[in-house]
Amino acid sequence: MSLNNPAEIIAEIRLRFQEKGANMYAGEAISQTEHALQAAFAAEQAGESAELIVAALLHDIGHLLHKHDEDCATQGIDDLHERIGAQWLNRYFPKDVTEPIRLHVAAKRYRCATDAEYVSRLSPASVLSLQLQGGPFDSAEQMEFEHNPWSQEALRLRNWDEAAKVPDFETPELEYFLTYVQRVLQQQTPDPGE
Repeated sequence: MSLNNPAEIIAEIRLRFQEKGANMYAGEAISQTEHALQAAFAAEQAGESAELIVAALLHDIGHLLHKHDEDCATQGIDDLHERIGAQWLNRYFPKDVTEPIRLHVAAKRYRCATDAEYVSRLSPASVLSLQLQGGPFDSAEQMEFEHNPWSQEALRLRNWDEAAKVPDFETPELEYFLTYVQRVLQQQTPDPGE
């Protein structure tokens, strides 16, 4: 489906959250929507750009787009949500939004290779998905990640992602964060070569 203007894109994002956002966030005690809102709220509280707030909101949209069950990791399936989400978003958003999303799983793999304390704080569901996603980076993968121009944004997104798993945590509603989506869509044009 090709969406032609910001209003249509926002309506599609809203629809994805309405259709699958109430599903539990794989192995955690919160819904997909709660997780997205908590991540976006953390980015906003950190004073990040509208683009990074949108990336935090939509970092797991691949979970709302794919056809797998939410417990697919327990079935040994890596749903590749970061790739699915970034690919879908590339049609409408600038790289300031899509690259941190595409790299947020790589950021987890990097952190697990470089920070033992980080690994010890992962939830059981995150540990399981880590193994399906390839495990911690080796030294060559670490170096490649470090040289990626979006690595720092991806690492910040990863921090918000990990922190955004708190049951009953109050955040602004989805409509509030969709105003950031509208702002980004109106201010920037995605690269037509993507």
